[in-house]
Amino acid sequence: MTSRPLILITNDDGVLSPGLHAAAEAVIDLGDVLIVAPATGQTSMSRAFTSGPDVGAVVPVEIEIAGRSVTAYGVMGSPALAVAHAMLELVDRTPALCVSGVNYGENIGGGLSVSGTLGAAMHAVSLGIPGLAVSLQVDMDDWHANDERDWAAAMHFTRQLAAKILAEGLPDPVSVINLNIPSDASEITEMRRTHQSRLSHYLHVHPGERDLATPVRLRHALNLAEEQVEADSDVRAIMFDRVVSVTPLSWSMTADTTWRP
Repeated sequence: MTSRPLILITNDDGVLSPGLHAAAEAVIDLGDVLIVAPATGQTSMSRAFTSGPDVGAVVPVEIEIAGRSVTAYGVMGSPALAVAHAMLELVDRTPALCVSGVNYGENIGGGLSVSGTLGAAMHAVSLGIPGLAVSLQVDMDDWHANDERDWAAAMHFTRQLAAKILAEGLPDPVSVINLNIPSDASEITEMRRTHQSRLSHYLHVHPGERDLATPVRLRHALNLAEEQVEADSDVRAIMFDRVVSVTPLSWSMTADTTWRP
């Protein structure tokens, strides 16, 4: 029996995403890695469980991580389903950590409930595995680019926090650490503990006059005024202060309130 921790690596951009490979490279020497991710891009799926004729197919894929060939697994389905199949069919022991990312585009503020990156990490949490969700800020037009990036800063902070979680665990009630890195960050950029902003900094744009029966894909536009952004929030850290945002998230969505029906 190995004493090395098992680290599950997943994402919502697909098993061939360079961001996924960067996350795996960042932690590959901290333990044994198992890479299980959607076979194709599944962004903005939250914790959905998809259906369809191909869902659940698991295909091994050889990828290169840190100069070595590694067998990864592409799952037909959502990020949460990738984690489910990993836990049911592919692990040989319980992972000590699930790293989800590196996502193309920040996951902050009101976007957290939409994020497939967070959805995968939260499904791991539901199975007793602490999560680290990692996102790199990119321009809106590049959310689905899946191209090569400078991953140095993202890898540095991913490794730093993964090592801390593996060594210390996460204190109750923290379940997931949501890590966001500005596009211009370096390894010496300030890292700040933040809280989730209540703002949605990207909003859908009216599609204009059209035949309502005609399909349309809604576009997003930045909707952000600095004076509206809370101090110490993830949105302020990424969009204005340009520092690395680290937000501890809990599993429970129950509000701490004295309200009664």
